[in-house]
Amino acid sequence: MDHLLEKTIKREVLFEGKVIDLHIEEVELPNGHTSRRELIKHPGAVAILALTDENKIVMVQQYRKALDKVIVEIPAGKLEKGEAPEVTAKRELEEETGYDCETLTPLISFYTSPGFADELVHLFIAKDLKKIENPASLDEDEFVDVLEVSLDEALELLREKKIYDAKTAYAVQYLQLQKAIGE
Repeated sequence: MDHLLEKTIKREVLFEGKVIDLHIEEVELPNGHTSRRELIKHPGAVAILALTDENKIVMVQQYRKALDKVIVEIPAGKLEKGEAPEVTAKRELEEETGYDCETLTPLISFYTSPGFADELVHLFIAKDLKKIENPASLDEDEFVDVLEVSLDEALELLREKKIYDAKTAYAVQYLQLQKAIGE
């Protein structure tokens, strides 16, 4: 595999933001030629497949400026510096939905778009949910509606393209597979 590696010759940081940084890197390719890579650096994120005792999926509906539309997603959020993914998951679940959970199980971690970004999303399943009387507040620039939907309703939201992001589609299809194999 070493024969596929690209060696960084030069790195320039073009932008450092609240959520992402943008780097331009000049690299030496395996054939000795050079190329330029535009890279997004991201601290990582969590996503939570939260299931109620009635087997409803807790989701949030929110406007996404990059898409210029409202979509339905599972709760998710960015890792804070030095914060363990489990801690972020519990915090985001509370902030976005008003729930806490007794059981938080890691499911999988995946890169969202490795061709240009290093964002790693840690997906958890949350069960044994408890409504919190005074939950932590959302970020001041965050506005969501909380939904609780059945698997069939979530599949319909996928078909209608109201669920349109990979982490949520993955979570819903994971549940569909679990149902199909009887787990």
